[in-house]
Amino acid sequence: MLSDIEIAQTNKMEKIGYIAEKCGLKVDEIEQYGHYKAKVSFDAVHRLQDKKDGKLVLVTAITPTPAGEGKSTTTIGLVEALNKIGKRAIATLREPSLGPVFGIKGGAAGGGYAQVVPMDDINLHFTGDMHAITAANNLLSAVIDNHIHQGNALQIDIRQITWNRVLDMNDRALRHVTVGLGGKVCGFPREDGFMITVASEIMAILCLAKDLDDLKERFGNIIIGCNLKGDPVYVHQLGCQGAMALLMKEAIKPNLIQTLEHNPAIVHGGPFANIAHGCNSIIGTKLALKISDIVVTEAGFGADLGAEKFLDIKCPYAGIYPDAVVIVATIRALKMHGGVPKNELDIENIQAVSKGFTNLAKQIENMRYFGLPVLVAINKFASDTLDEVDMVLEKCGNYGVDVTLNESWSKGSTGAIDMAKRIADMVEGTSIVPKTVYDIHESIQEKVRKIVTTIYGGKDVIFTNKALKQIKQLEDWDVSSLPVCMAKTQYSLSDDPTLLGAPKDFVVTVSDVRVASGAGFIICRTGDVMVMPGLPKQPAALHMDIESDGTITGLF
Repeated sequence: MLSDIEIAQTNKMEKIGYIAEKCGLKVDEIEQYGHYKAKVSFDAVHRLQDKKDGKLVLVTAITPTPAGEGKSTTTIGLVEALNKIGKRAIATLREPSLGPVFGIKGGAAGGGYAQVVPMDDINLHFTGDMHAITAANNLLSAVIDNHIHQGNALQIDIRQITWNRVLDMNDRALRHVTVGLGGKVCGFPREDGFMITVASEIMAILCLAKDLDDLKERFGNIIIGCNLKGDPVYVHQLGCQGAMALLMKEAIKPNLIQTLEHNPAIVHGGPFANIAHGCNSIIGTKLALKISDIVVTEAGFGADLGAEKFLDIKCPYAGIYPDAVVIVATIRALKMHGGVPKNELDIENIQAVSKGFTNLAKQIENMRYFGLPVLVAINKFASDTLDEVDMVLEKCGNYGVDVTLNESWSKGSTGAIDMAKRIADMVEGTSIVPKTVYDIHESIQEKVRKIVTTIYGGKDVIFTNKALKQIKQLEDWDVSSLPVCMAKTQYSLSDDPTLLGAPKDFVVTVSDVRVASGAGFIICRTGDVMVMPGLPKQPAALHMDIESDGTITGLF
């Protein structure tokens, strides 16, 4: 079979104007970036705001292997198949970050015959949203250091600045840096650090804002640290929220592209789910709900991370709620949770598949907690054997959960027809009452405890002395009544990546608590979660190239 990039390059795309017309957008409501990409203007958002919403389907997953289990592939394949059976369906996805693209995972626009295109553009610079986020973030960093250099009228405590610079690349050497070296003309030396762009609060704000005015107001509400008295310092006190919003004036508009089978897709925003909230933009999702019968969206990593944050953070802010959930599972991930080493996942092991089902069962339980109908989609790999697949079908049947085999990676829409029919039936006439794990007015400790005991399956939470002092500070600042965004490893239900399956009686340690007051949530950091990843020993970048005629090779 051809590689992902080869499949994408052989696909004959439709002009983006045709795709826009297909989903009911007017010619003057899109701003084209070449022939095959476009921004959708807020004229369309405003025109459609009173139209009835379509149904919403959330795609999440089992706790993943390092390579991922194919949520984007499943999302796209499901949309292809829904359109194939006569439903108007749209995918809403996150934008890839350059860090993972050049790091371990390669491309991030689906895979095989379930992709969004132009795949190379989407994975590289797309419409420039990531660069705009990087620029807005780093403008604020520059303004902070300049304010201190020019007299520090706000009396910012340079020892307690919490705002970091960002770069959309995996670069471990930038995790901890010292800025301001070089003498008086270069400012005051202080410790700083870089995060990957997708971990920036600017990214979170983009994905949770309603419009440009809301974006600017949220920028003004960002807390960058505190002053020498211990009071919070806000961006609106520095006065650069307007300039930051200016840099984001195009990035806030959702991006319209197409699938391999010429169905519309909206790809906008891309926060990671292990260090941020892991969902595409509210603007993109709500626009899609106005122009389709069924919207299929994804949330990053396993259901304990992206799906929980989708339901506890994004949905309350957006005023939306899913009508059904697809949990993506793979034989490989089940075998990993059953104790098989990562280098032996292609070898048949029915016993390990059965043992590893405990992780999938917990993720099913998590989604049922929210009152949502669940469909398990087995994303089939070429190495999966018939006996292994039968074992999963049997386990799902015994557990009382609907299950389907998804072969959209190798067959496109025809490989996901059963999944599409089941989802179409599931969402028909549904009316689900939204539910959250906690009340936002509960203490930070209680909110975290409920997530750990209810969603992760843990016994309790320990807060370090540092974390407790930070919580007290947020309470004093009156910003503690916000949703909680857990920063946790994606490789385990616990905060220990080596605890696979569905561990019990573990205790999660919260080591750092910060407020993203512009985005509107509190970040509780556990374990060794890196906000600036590093490259692996053999980065995907080493296998990529471009020919003299512009043909790209090795991009997954």
